[in-house]
Amino acid sequence: MTDIATRVWNHKWKIDPIVRSLIDTDFYKLLMCQSVFRNRPDTRVTFSLINRTTRIPLANLIDEGELREQLEHVRTLRLSRGESTWMRGNTFYGKRSIFSPAFMDWFEGLQLPPYHLDRVGDQYELRFEGPWPEVMLWEIPALSILMELRSRAVLHDMGRFELQVLYARAMTRLWEKIERLRPHPSLRIADFGTRRRHSFLWQDWCVQAMSEGLGDRFTGTSNCLIAKNRDLEAIGTNAHELPMVYAALARDDAELARAPYDVLADWHEEHDGNLRIILPDTYGTQGFLDRAPDWLAGWTGIRIDSGDPAEGAETAIRWWKARGEDPREKLIIFSDGLDVDRIEALHEQFHDRVRVSFGWGTLLTNDFRDLAPGDALAPFSLVCKAVAADGKPTVKLSDNPRKAMGPEGEVDRYRRVFGVGAQREMEVVV
Repeated sequence: MTDIATRVWNHKWKIDPIVRSLIDTDFYKLLMCQSVFRNRPDTRVTFSLINRTTRIPLANLIDEGELREQLEHVRTLRLSRGESTWMRGNTFYGKRSIFSPAFMDWFEGLQLPPYHLDRVGDQYELRFEGPWPEVMLWEIPALSILMELRSRAVLHDMGRFELQVLYARAMTRLWEKIERLRPHPSLRIADFGTRRRHSFLWQDWCVQAMSEGLGDRFTGTSNCLIAKNRDLEAIGTNAHELPMVYAALARDDAELARAPYDVLADWHEEHDGNLRIILPDTYGTQGFLDRAPDWLAGWTGIRIDSGDPAEGAETAIRWWKARGEDPREKLIIFSDGLDVDRIEALHEQFHDRVRVSFGWGTLLTNDFRDLAPGDALAPFSLVCKAVAADGKPTVKLSDNPRKAMGPEGEVDRYRRVFGVGAQREMEVVV
């Protein structure tokens, strides 16, 4: 097993680039990329870094030269033969060759496009512009780089023994969480922690610990490189990016109202089974379900990623019942701001009413709260989102207004079109 503390102490080693593969990314990005490659390859998008936790002065912590070096390294990466073989020949969600030959031919020749980096006060402005299938693959590497450079900056002046103790405490903390989850035999949980991880090596350690500690209750990881290297299931379906871009491209209010369902109609043509998971909260869960076409009720499940998770689950259960579906045969995936207390509570509340699964993110792969002086390693909320499509701004409403994004006028328009009423604000943990 890798001695992480020693590798961190030798922090100048070039053996540790932050992103070491084009498949050091979340599985859903590759699935979505294939859908975009097939359905909207000529759309041009802009992705932008958004630091929701403005008290973290990234530009003061992270050296611009180091940031550029890591970003440039990502542009040198190409899919290796072994990675290509894994994608072309592996079985994902029970389906072999899920990635088409045309998509794989394109991906094997891909170089990620250039980036735009500027310092604005104590923050960085980082943007990616170009064809949607290319630009979208910058999101996860960009977040991973910034999160790990922040970790490296905090750890830079720590001594070897101090680092050993810090990582020993973090390992103990995670193992204690795993021990709390062990008594739940019906638990199903996966690693969703790539985008805001402490580091690649730490995520890899966390995945190994979860696999050993929970056995088959640990269903896999969203990180494709770790899934490949550790012979685990790659987990993921789709995200808010798809409806946000489809909606931005709408020519009028009628097309805007249809956009979230157009996304899933395209997805329906490509995937079946456990890949048919609805993410309903981009423009408000209740309104989305109220207006959903009947064929969506037959999908496998729903992922809850904002708002009160218990309320979201109850809304989904009521919707299935109203559409003549048996909720006990449906899957609810909880994936927002999870830690062990909430996982236990939600599992206890819903495991005998629906099939329950958890996508555990930041507080699995980056829980160093109170372990560094001044709590300098506490996780924070950093995102990289599609902010424009073919020159038109994107909008996200969410079930938590604190996660909303977009120009004020467009946010108001979307709230009107999608019938979003009063919403309750909730703290954005990570």
